[in-house]
Amino acid sequence: MIRVEDGPSIRQITLDEPATRNALTPALVADLETAVTEATQPVVHLTGADGVFCAGANFESVRAAAADAAGEAFIRQGQTLMTAIETASSVVIAGVTGPARGGGVELALACDIRVATPEATFAETGVALGLFGAWGGTHRLPAMVGLGDALDLSLSGRTLDATEARRIGLVQRIVGDPLETARTIAEKDSGALRAIKTRIRARDDVETQEAAERERFAELLAASDMEAFDG
Repeated sequence: MIRVEDGPSIRQITLDEPATRNALTPALVADLETAVTEATQPVVHLTGADGVFCAGANFESVRAAAADAAGEAFIRQGQTLMTAIETASSVVIAGVTGPARGGGVELALACDIRVATPEATFAETGVALGLFGAWGGTHRLPAMVGLGDALDLSLSGRTLDATEARRIGLVQRIVGDPLETARTIAEKDSGALRAIKTRIRARDDVETQEAAERERFAELLAASDMEAFDG
């Protein structure tokens, strides 16, 4: 199950399946996609219960998918979730307070910002099962950490602590409470947050990107109160 707690500027989504270390089943993936895409708050904070972020895809779900040849459908569903997070109107912050494994790493990669506690650890464990990260991990991971580190992590399956994850760029901050980071960001202008996310994540050519930047910046400028800005 997932728990959803709504505040005026933050929706907190907590993976809460302690028996499976918050592993993702098809039902959980569907619920998570709905919770993210239906958020009206400018910021979504995505985390896991009981000191675990996410153990990846639920093994029983993967085995069942393989048995009835539904593996591709499960992969497609996971890819759709990751794209939904990436394209959501809210800024999605992964609060990683413990282990993130396999699909849990891919879930964090899809978020806009990854904030970890010192207890967080990360591992692309697919290779140990003769698999790999197919929920977008093969393109998001090298884009985030570079080709060499992406190959190292994926081919070895080794575990990174929060400090090394921060060093290679997988994590943006190491803090005591990731929710505080979400609160700080949520204090910013919601229109600016959405515009920044949209423009930075855009895959447009340079000319199209710059034209969109000019248009959106002008809209925000017209709506802003520059006299209130004190530097």
